[in-house]
Amino acid sequence: MISTQEIIIRLIVAALLGSVIGFERERLDWAAGLRTHMLVCLGSALAIIISAFGFRDILGTPNVVLDPSRVAAQVISGIGFLGAGTILFLRQEIIRGLTTAAGLWAVAAIGLAIGSGLYVAGAVTTVIALIILAGLRPLERRLFKNRNMKQLNIKVTRDQFNVKDLESILERTASSYLSLTIIPNQAIGEDLFRVRLKSSLAVNKATTLLDELRKCPGVKEASTGETG
Repeated sequence: MISTQEIIIRLIVAALLGSVIGFERERLDWAAGLRTHMLVCLGSALAIIISAFGFRDILGTPNVVLDPSRVAAQVISGIGFLGAGTILFLRQEIIRGLTTAAGLWAVAAIGLAIGSGLYVAGAVTTVIALIILAGLRPLERRLFKNRNMKQLNIKVTRDQFNVKDLESILERTASSYLSLTIIPNQAIGEDLFRVRLKSSLAVNKATTLLDELRKCPGVKEASTGETG
């Protein structure tokens, strides 16, 4: 049986490694963010610790056979239910959240590694996963420009802005969009419109679109940005 100190260390390290990947997802405002990834990694570590050491008192009992790997298999397959909750089907064949779901699956595996005492494997996997999620993003955008989505962020005064003006401008500039999200700020009477465009914008087209939006009544700010 491992010591209490070792158990505590494994659980803390698992939570910390989960937070590293979770922070990257939280930064992009995904539903599965910092706390979700920390809990998944922590829970996986605890599950494998219980599986490996939690039943030592019945070892040697006739007809009792323990296999710690069974819990690991159940964690890896069971995390699929949580990952499915992060996947969004926006329109037809447009799917969002697959990377976050894959990240949760990887975080569960990291938790199992740390819970098993494989610190190096868990730490190296965390570093590689972070490189894949954040470090490769600029390269991916450069190589697959046509697949990149853009996002319009439009801050408006609620009583003065008409959403039909926005739809008219998007139609006039041939900027088709996948989704339109409205985030209200009741305290100051403002709304934030997030429009996920279907394709990336050329510089001149983006400038024209933003100029038209800023002329609309009630628009306080308008900007573009990459979506995560």
